[in-house]
Amino acid sequence: MNKSKIIKIVILISAVIVITIQFIQVDRTNPKVESELKAPKEVLTILKRACYDCHSNETKWPWYSKIAPISWLVFRDVDKGREYLNFSKWDGLTKEGQNYSKNSIIEQISKDRMPLWIYKIGHSDAKLSKSDKDILIKWATMKN
Repeated sequence: MNKSKIIKIVILISAVIVITIQFIQVDRTNPKVESELKAPKEVLTILKRACYDCHSNETKWPWYSKIAPISWLVFRDVDKGREYLNFSKWDGLTKEGQNYSKNSIIEQISKDRMPLWIYKIGHSDAKLSKSDKDILIKWATMKN
């Protein structure tokens, strides 16, 4: 077999795989919001802009969340994010749980671990300015 025929076969097989995996869809529905986070408006504005897509039941699923295999990665990140911290279940946390989560928020944003770098690529408005971080840290240091 010559080289060009092999390349055509590889391209054909790749196309079939890409088309086939589109039928393996993930659940992009949002669970019911159990409670609203009670925080100052400026804090909520920052959290909704930079954190809620992965850390709440109010995810805005982007167009690329419908295209496999990217959809699988987006779903995994949202699922893990909600598992770790879900602002839609904030009132269900004990005071100790809320304070633990606030301490984690301080650590994550202070070390620039959140929002994830890959999320910020497609969501430039999620980047936290120094002012955003200061507002969130001030809120998170207030104990319940």
